[in-house]
Amino acid sequence: MKALGMLVKGTTRQMSIVRKEGIIDLWKKANAVCFDVDSTVVTEEGIDVLADHCGAGEAVAEWTKRAMGGSVPFHVALSERLKLFEPSLQQINECNTKHPLELSPGIEELFKTLHERGVDVYLVSGGFRQMINPLATILKVPETRIYANNLLHDDTGTYIGFDPNEPTSRAGGKAKVVGMLKTEFKYETVFMVGDGATDMEAR
Repeated sequence: MKALGMLVKGTTRQMSIVRKEGIIDLWKKANAVCFDVDSTVVTEEGIDVLADHCGAGEAVAEWTKRAMGGSVPFHVALSERLKLFEPSLQQINECNTKHPLELSPGIEELFKTLHERGVDVYLVSGGFRQMINPLATILKVPETRIYANNLLHDDTGTYIGFDPNEPTSRAGGKAKVVGMLKTEFKYETVFMVGDGATDMEAR
């Protein structure tokens, strides 16, 4: 797999192993592209948006910074952040309606181009399926190509945890997903596009 420039808030920052002039050529070689969602496909961190909606924005944002930098194991940071506000299904749906995540400038055009070129596109995220599914619909990414965390609720919609079996619930999960895709679909060249420590693990 080749690492690529990071798409953040509509800009492209080059990683040291890829020269600017070679990026277009690299894109043309891709059989599949895996995109992180938070601060990549969208301009914000989904968990921060949801936490802010639930009244715990500041405390959760601080945990998010630590998780992004890799100083805390991802599954620990995820669990601790969710404990701070325990989002109900109703709160998630309200957040999606009142504060929908904003797509990064140019991302719809990029996805459209990749689809037209026959490139398989995946969303591989430490974010939540309940917030990513509406984005996937807009970007025409089928749910079978979404790898993200799944929040769990009881019959009343009360938060009861998250699915620990999702590969992206733990550090190294994105690398595991990319490896699995390469093995299953025999992709020769797969890109991982993202902005955080968990994306760098997928090199």
